[in-house]
Amino acid sequence: MDRRQVSSGAPWEPVVGYSRAVRVGPWVSVSGTTAALPGGGAVGGDDAAEQTREALRRITAALAELGGGLEHVVRTRMYVTDIARWEEVGRAHGELFADVRPASTMVQVAALIDPALLVEVEADAIIPSPSRSQDGAGSEPPGDSGPPR
Repeated sequence: MDRRQVSSGAPWEPVVGYSRAVRVGPWVSVSGTTAALPGGGAVGGDDAAEQTREALRRITAALAELGGGLEHVVRTRMYVTDIARWEEVGRAHGELFADVRPASTMVQVAALIDPALLVEVEADAIIPSPSRSQDGAGSEPPGDSGPPR
């Protein structure tokens, strides 16, 4: 099966051995994504909502490179350094996912790679192949065309 990878360009990618996103067939996994700035710090400073928006912008860009968008996201995971700020992060997530409503988890972690980072977001998506019609015809796998039994 075809495998495509997207790099974030982060200097630690080759050290750790990871990619921003990997697509195998229709399945896409986007690595934990933050609002990190080169040299330290974060886009949005101490604003957890803005850091979340920036992480989601970066996820959106990675998905676009692989032929998809936020509408293809089926699961997100949010890691926050202060769960008391859950609503800031959650509302920013909701701004972009209000209509998509992926399965989602938010947990508190002790720390992220830079103390300035308040949130990290992962995403999983399923992007249909370009050969499938845009109106949904042919989008169901064989044997899955009827009501659940």
